[in-house]
Amino acid sequence: MSTYPIGTPGTPWGETEKAQWLAQQKVVRSYQEEVLSKLTTIPAGFELKQYGALPYDESRYPLNAVVPVSFTDNVPNILVTGGVHGYETSGVQGALKFINTALAGYQQKANVVVVPCVSPWGYETINRWNPMAMDPNRSFFADSPAPESAQIMSFVQSLGITFDMHIDLHETTDTDNSEFRPALAARDGVTHDNWNIPDGFYLVADTPKPAIAFQEAIIEKVRAITHIAPPDDNGKIIGADVISEGVICYDKSSLHLCGGMTGAQYVSTTEVYPDSANATPENCNDAQVAAVTAAIDYVCQQ
Repeated sequence: MSTYPIGTPGTPWGETEKAQWLAQQKVVRSYQEEVLSKLTTIPAGFELKQYGALPYDESRYPLNAVVPVSFTDNVPNILVTGGVHGYETSGVQGALKFINTALAGYQQKANVVVVPCVSPWGYETINRWNPMAMDPNRSFFADSPAPESAQIMSFVQSLGITFDMHIDLHETTDTDNSEFRPALAARDGVTHDNWNIPDGFYLVADTPKPAIAFQEAIIEKVRAITHIAPPDDNGKIIGADVISEGVICYDKSSLHLCGGMTGAQYVSTTEVYPDSANATPENCNDAQVAAVTAAIDYVCQQ
């Protein structure tokens, strides 16, 4: 059973345990300095739109998207999201780097909407969960109690368009085994075995529509930036079957994942491995940018 320091093994957390967990969380980096300050200059043809704010501290945690000033007919509609899990740094910083280095090149080719940090409280405290011990990336459903998920879903719906592609930027880190899976097991009063942390980049496609050629196009471009994760000794990555090199599948809608919220034809979740001996923060950010540009290029060519 779980040996996590909060709660009783085998018993799900109540409000007391969740409050104990929250009391242990500390702000260790600045959303203002590391994220908002990088959104002061937006490429021509795009604008910064505040779509909400987290109720924990609305002035500290505004929620922002970069959107086209005007949407063009008859081009693909693209959604890029980062920081659904706030602790996954390159998901946020990669999205910001894409905005600042590559987004302008797609102004005439696609309607690209970028939400670089869905969970700013999680970014500041380096957390997978929000303050209520909820995982925003398991909370994309109607009337979601997670404000991170509810507010971006409302924003996406307000745009009144059908998205052709959605890429969601994530990381898999060694802390998944040392902190986050033990915390999840303790919270839910169950046992979770540790899984082998993949050494390298991989993608999570959507089980009902895996779009293998689309995933392969992303893998091929990222390969020039960082290594692709091999399967483990059981031929799996994080417990899932490998359907193509560096590609596994989750059913994004049934799991209430961010990648399932648009119903797009082309969907992928990136997973960068920042704890590799061969990785640097910049390398991880570059891998995210490569994944985004490869994905958009593929869809624009269809």
